[in-house]
Amino acid sequence: MAIWYHASGLVKSKKRKIPKTESASSVTRAFHELRELIVRGNLPPGAWIVESEIASRLGLSRTPIRSALQWLHRDGYVVEHKGNRKARIVVAPLTREDARELYTIVGHLEVLAATMITTFPQSQRAKLAEELAALNAELNDIARQRPVDPRRVFDIDKAFHARIIAAGAGQRLAALHNSMRPQMERYWRLYASSIISELHESVSEHKEIVRAIRKGDAAAVQKALDRNWSSGFERISRLIEIFGERGSW
Repeated sequence: MAIWYHASGLVKSKKRKIPKTESASSVTRAFHELRELIVRGNLPPGAWIVESEIASRLGLSRTPIRSALQWLHRDGYVVEHKGNRKARIVVAPLTREDARELYTIVGHLEVLAATMITTFPQSQRAKLAEELAALNAELNDIARQRPVDPRRVFDIDKAFHARIIAAGAGQRLAALHNSMRPQMERYWRLYASSIISELHESVSEHKEIVRAIRKGDAAAVQKALDRNWSSGFERISRLIEIFGERGSW
């Protein structure tokens, strides 16, 4: 029990409850497993979250599930939907405006990381540029194959952008990026198979990014990344207009 001083004398503070390690680890596990189910579409946009069903599915009690849902709500993976009778927790819908916000934020975070890379020694930039060019060449090869495996496209594109973050982002920037990127992946996983025909555009945009990093040109890096992310949003936006928003009411 802590004791602290007040003008009127010594005061005993109430003992803080420290969660047990098992409870904390259960909440963390529930959060990550639920987030993975949402990101991969196993819990689709707009799906109702029933605590008892999720607890049974994950083999946990409802207490860590409830805490994990609060965490997911804070991060935007689930939302509260107020119906006629009572509010329900549902998987966050996929909407055009949400996609715009996510692509803008993640794109800006990547620009910050890439701008830092332009200050690196030339030899270090050249090595990174070679790694990025190799990933982009692999993406280009896949773009010419038929049929195209959307999952492979997703993995390579993700690796390309993750390499930029890993090279240029500090701890805080990387943490921000890692918290936002999975939300954007929900759009990729749902709509990616429908934009395979436009994959050559991403390859071309990636080439400009690699060229700017190799030169160490901060302005060119920002321009190339802004183009890649804004074009990426436009491609997703067109599909949302065609197929409709998912999970909206």
